[in-house]
Amino acid sequence: MSNLVQQVEKSIAERRLFGDGRKILVAVSGGVDSMVLLHLLARLSKKHGWQLTAAHFNHQLRGRSSDADEGLVRAAAGKLGLKCVTGRADVRKYTRRHKLSIEMAGRKLRHEFLARTARRLGIRTVALAHHADDQVELFFLRVLRGAGGEGLGGMRWRNPSPADVRSPAFRRQRADRLKAALQTQLVRPLLDVSKAELEKFARENRIRFREDASNASLDILRNRIRNVLLPWLNRKFGAATSKTVPRLMEIVRGEADFVTETAQRCLRSTRRRQFERLPVAVQRRCLQLQLVGQGITVDFGLIEHLRLKPDKPVVVRPGVAVQRNRVGKVHVRRTGEKPDTRQGFDGKSMRADLRERAGEVAFSGNRICWEIRPGSGRRPQIRRAACEVFDADKVGSSVILRHWRAGDRFQPIGMTVPAKLQDVFTNQKVPRDLRHRLVVAATRRGEIFWVEGLRIGERFKLDKRSRRRLKWTWQPL
Repeated sequence: MSNLVQQVEKSIAERRLFGDGRKILVAVSGGVDSMVLLHLLARLSKKHGWQLTAAHFNHQLRGRSSDADEGLVRAAAGKLGLKCVTGRADVRKYTRRHKLSIEMAGRKLRHEFLARTARRLGIRTVALAHHADDQVELFFLRVLRGAGGEGLGGMRWRNPSPADVRSPAFRRQRADRLKAALQTQLVRPLLDVSKAELEKFARENRIRFREDASNASLDILRNRIRNVLLPWLNRKFGAATSKTVPRLMEIVRGEADFVTETAQRCLRSTRRRQFERLPVAVQRRCLQLQLVGQGITVDFGLIEHLRLKPDKPVVVRPGVAVQRNRVGKVHVRRTGEKPDTRQGFDGKSMRADLRERAGEVAFSGNRICWEIRPGSGRRPQIRRAACEVFDADKVGSSVILRHWRAGDRFQPIGMTVPAKLQDVFTNQKVPRDLRHRLVVAATRRGEIFWVEGLRIGERFKLDKRSRRRLKWTWQPL
């Protein structure tokens, strides 16, 4: 038994990737990596009783060359005495229809084919041929795209198929046991094997494979990393990247896993928690997990908006807006739906007496608290979410709490003249179905000094003549 066969067998055993007698679907493209994987597993299957099936997806991107890849995989599987399942799709057509890159469209269709084939054959494990060099390329690819710790951790030895996680059948299941029964696990037995080792094994064992000509195209970012950046780094700084980068990825992955587990515990907890007191990394992961769980595409800007601006919605795509409340719960609202019964102008209002130094009232699902203290000067830096400070004397001894009304005008801080509140909502991209739910606070004379989630009123800010400060906080009941 060769050294590479022993190395792969050891990796599989130590990480418990396959149990003896397991059914395994082997994804085979026809390139050297996957053809070597197929032969390695075929050699080991006799010892471990694995039942292998080869699976090939034809992207139809290179005409007769793509068909030749498929033919090679079929021939290799037949020679090894294995069943071979193939699928195909017009990736270019799918790319145009769904406005995706060729790479993303191909990946999505390939994973869907593998997950669908595995379910049909009653197989829960799909073996992929990603190797150590792929990990290094992926690290730099994600650095250039601005990934976080979870992304920089790279590929895992085992993870659920993204096609299964997206499937409606999987999402409908709540119990972990039922989820596990539906999941297709992607397993990568070659992650600690270099490309050079695979090519050497292919030469020594006369394994036929086909090179994809598109791998040399510098139009693709991954290829530029593989063919330009990494060779330059190796020439200028030595070949240490092949050792240091995987080690760094392992460290980052472990820390990212800790943050994820902490965030998941916070989300499962029934106790009300102070979201702002959580470490920043945990705040971000709490928001990310909720957004991904509701099918929202996540980027750093969206996460930071939600993290720093509670109760302020942001439109993420036409007809859909998201916002978070004080305790970190993310709400997704469909802005194109018909409004509910609160959508019309609501005449409900409440008078709050501010003559006492401190107090609180409940209005429209919110608890609004105030505290009056001596103080002057500029508006202080607010370190707490859902908190504002006003000139208490400008606000007056009583205020009216209500909702938006037709004709309301408001002058947010920084604006020189009042504007229609409807125009302010539009400029701030507040979804229509949320506008009537936000609480408005006005003075006895009817002048609005605060709108929930927006900037404070210009005329009510602190200045050098201020003598008393009104601290105003709110939170959902």
